[in-house]
This record gives sequence, C-alpha cells and structure tokens, in this order.
Amino acid sequence: MMTLTKIGRGRVVAAAVVVLALVALAAVISSQRTRRAPSASAQVAFSPNLDPGTALSGPAPNFTLTDQYDRPVSLRDFRGKVVLLAFNDAQCTTVCPLTTTVMADAKRMLGAAGSQVALLGVNANPRATAVKWVRAYSEVHGLTHLWDFSTGTYTHLKHVWAAYHVAVEIEAGQIDHTPALFLINQHQQLQRLYLTQMSYASIAQQAQLLAQQVSKLLPGHPPVLSHLSYAPAKSTPPTQSATLPLVGHGTITVGPGRPRLLMFFASWDQEVTDLRSHLDAMNSYAALARRDGLPQLVAVDEASVEPNAKALPRLLATLKRPLAYPVAIDRSGALADGYGVQDEPWLELVSRNGTELYFRDLSTSGWPSLHTLAQQLRAALQTSSGPLTKAAVRAELSGSPAPLAALHAQASELIGSTKGLQQRIRALRGYPVVVNFWASWCVPCQAEFRLFASASARYGRQVAFLGADVHDIAGDARAFLRQHPVSYPSYPVPLGDTTMILPQGLAATPTTVFFNRLGKIDAVHIGQYESQGTLDLAIAQHAIG
Repeated sequence: MMTLTKIGRGRVVAAAVVVLALVALAAVISSQRTRRAPSASAQVAFSPNLDPGTALSGPAPNFTLTDQYDRPVSLRDFRGKVVLLAFNDAQCTTVCPLTTTVMADAKRMLGAAGSQVALLGVNANPRATAVKWVRAYSEVHGLTHLWDFSTGTYTHLKHVWAAYHVAVEIEAGQIDHTPALFLINQHQQLQRLYLTQMSYASIAQQAQLLAQQVSKLLPGHPPVLSHLSYAPAKSTPPTQSATLPLVGHGTITVGPGRPRLLMFFASWDQEVTDLRSHLDAMNSYAALARRDGLPQLVAVDEASVEPNAKALPRLLATLKRPLAYPVAIDRSGALADGYGVQDEPWLELVSRNGTELYFRDLSTSGWPSLHTLAQQLRAALQTSSGPLTKAAVRAELSGSPAPLAALHAQASELIGSTKGLQQRIRALRGYPVVVNFWASWCVPCQAEFRLFASASARYGRQVAFLGADVHDIAGDARAFLRQHPVSYPSYPVPLGDTTMILPQGLAATPTTVFFNRLGKIDAVHIGQYESQGTLDLAIAQHAIG
C-alpha cells in the first residue's frame, strides 16, 4: 500500500519554492494591490519574516455566518469600527495561532483606542465546520470574549472564501489555506492584506506593524504603545547555546555539547491532541533515556503564543503526576525559530555539535510509541552528518551490483527524457528505487542535495537513486549538478509529464518518491528533508525495509 508522508505542514509549504497545487490569491486582488514596506527612516533593516501589507481597495464582501456563541454574525454588524478579519483553521496548530496572537496584540497596543477595533475570524477548515470547533479554538487561545470566530456549512464557507479569494484545500490529508488577514475600515472598505509568516520571534513586530496601520484609520491617530525595531528578530539555532527559564524555578542551557531531544508545545495543543496523556507518557521516555543513555528530553513551551502566563501552569497542574523531565519556557520564540519549528507539538533531535538529526511533527504524524521513538532516535544518532570525500564515495560504492554500478557511472549527469526515466525505473525492478524531484531554481533542493549525496553513497549498493529535474533549463540543471554532485544521474522532466512518474501529480519541489522492489510506489514525501537523520530514516523505512 502506498503511504504519503509529509513532515510539517508549514515546513513543507515554506520549503517549496513553487507550491504547484495551491493558488494563494486570485488575480482579482492581485490587480488591485500595491505593496510598500515601511519607509527607510522607520528602521535600518526590515525583517523578511514580516509582511508590511499589501494595499487593497474596494468594498469588503459582506457575509453572515455563526459565531462561537452559536449566534448569527455579519460583517455589516461592525460598520463604524475598524475590522481585522482573519481566515483561520479552527483546528490549526501551525500559522493560525500566530495570526490570532498578532491580532490580539495589535488591539492591545492601541490601548483605550482598541475599543474601536473589532476582531473577526472566518473558519478555513472544510472538515471542522461545527460551532464546537470555533468555540474550542477561541477558548484554548483565550479569545472567547475578544473576537467573533464564525463558521457555517461548507457551502456557506466556500462562498466566503471565494469572495475574498482565499484558497482552502485538503492536501495530503492536511488543511492548507491562504493565511490571510484583512484590514477593513469603518466604511467596510478593504484597506490592506497581510499574509502571516511562520516566525514565532516576529509576532510582536508584526502586531506593531498592524497596530500602526489601524491607528491611521482611527480618529486622532492614537499612539501605538510599542516601540520595536523592524530589524530581523534574533533566532537561536542548535549550534548556539541558549539559557531558558524553567517552570517553577531555575534555568536550563540547551545547545551544543551533548545530544538532546526537544519537545516544543503549547497549552492549546490540547484542542487537537490528548496533550496531558502524551506529556505524562513521555515520562517513560525520560526513564528509558536515563537507563539506556539516550538523549535527555527537554520540553519547551512556546510562551510567545500562549494566551496568558497562567495557561501553562494551569495545564501542568492537571497532570496525573509531575513530569520527570524539565519544562523550559521560550518567551521570545527565538529557540523555536532557530530549531525550525513549524507546527506543534514538535520533536527535534540534535547532535552534540548542533546538527539536526531528526524531527517529527506530532500534530500530523502522531505520537510514536516508546519503542518506535527509541528505535528512530538510535538510527538517527548513528547517521553521518558530514559530507563524504570522493575517495570515500568510491569506497562505499565499490562492489555494487551491475544495475546500480551503471547508475554510479552516470553520476551527476543529465540524461534522457521522462520516458527514459520510466524505462529506467522498470529496468531496476528487484531493487528499491528512490526518485528525487528537483530543479536548479529550487533553493531548498540545494540544501537537500548534500543529504542525498551522502545517503546515495552509503546506501547505493542496496538502493537505486535517480533524479527528476522538473521544468528546468538544461544548462542551468547541468551547472547545478556540477555544484552539487551526487552518485546517480538525473532525467529532465517537463512539468506536464510528472504524472508519468507520479500519478497524482507533483505538488511541490522537492518531492521524493519511494518505489518498492516490484516497481510500485510505496511512499511520497512532499517537501525538503532538512536533516540527514530524517532522510536516512525514510530510506530505512521505505526502501531497505
């Protein structure tokens, strides 16, 4: 049976330079807008993780839906107020909590003038349309009395999405939607569009940007009670040490020095997962780690998106027993950004030198059993994190079976056509085959290629590796392969021909397809592999078996 793997919704979308299956906004809005960043006098450097907004014009389409109190709510109910209208997935654990935190913070930054601002949400989840879901989201995020989160039947919601040109799709079993936030003036005219970026550390800056735009629409232009720079917010990657406060008292330092397993979470994860039970279950991992020498577990609460300071202590007080591992507090979001957290809860294993070896999006992939987790971590810890020399590659591949040796003889060449790739896959039956879809214009592919260079050398005597160069210029592709050498050839594949290899079509680049020994697709991974450990684990699971 074919399985489709997708590690981290936000991470996949961010990793793909072109998300071929998703249209962010319709051309109707595109033709109306003019984008301007804040003036150079306002800041020295403007962070790429902030959206300064895109100017819009024209009337905001009215709609009538049902709010979290099960009462009818219409946009026209808020005439006379400035409206912040967000399209939010009622079960979202990725970018939506950042959007709603920005909205609430922007209103607070206006002080008393915030009473002239209405916060409004429209559900962007086609599968969770019941009032209970917008109520639950509002409750766990502390928004019940701060906004109106509206929902309706799928048909009604679809009309509203279309009116605002917001794309909502179910992709690989997950909800993807345009993270749109609209600024609407007192006369119900569209003013500005913001697209939330996946950056925990930039939330306060984005809120200030929004508050400043709202202030321009309010009488007297009230002052914004915040004075932040718009320079890129600091992030702390695993290669740097960071000292975080612990729940209760004390601090803990994470970073290079020894392997660690970090579990990022927030109290509101309990809306979509049995967080209390899983936090308790991780006590068993903490005990196993002490006994067998596995990496220490550190839980990290993302305080930057908690509804208030009491949310975490309140959650921990309801657990069956005290946690046997430390719980740190990431108040700024710098750690989450540095570790590439794109969803919650999220597991991340880092080596003693700060290399990412393994991550797991627990929201989409589920919580592994203790046995599975330990097995995956041991496998990740055994992987090589550094590139192999040419001599080492030759040594690794020496003695390969003839069909695989033929691949190695064509290392980093661009050959044939889509039909040739099809025939090569057929000819390799009897061996597991890994096909990586890439392109020279795909920035994430550049980072991923070094992982495939290492993996294809270490597994190349058992597994056939092939590249599929998508929608590319031959000269650019060959230059790319010279700069990013691998031990296997690639075939040029026009965008329209991708269904010849991948029947359901290509959603994004990079994408990796695993064929079993019978030539049947076993798994598809959409997006970039960001660590050697995660790629090696996928090869072990879907190719070597």
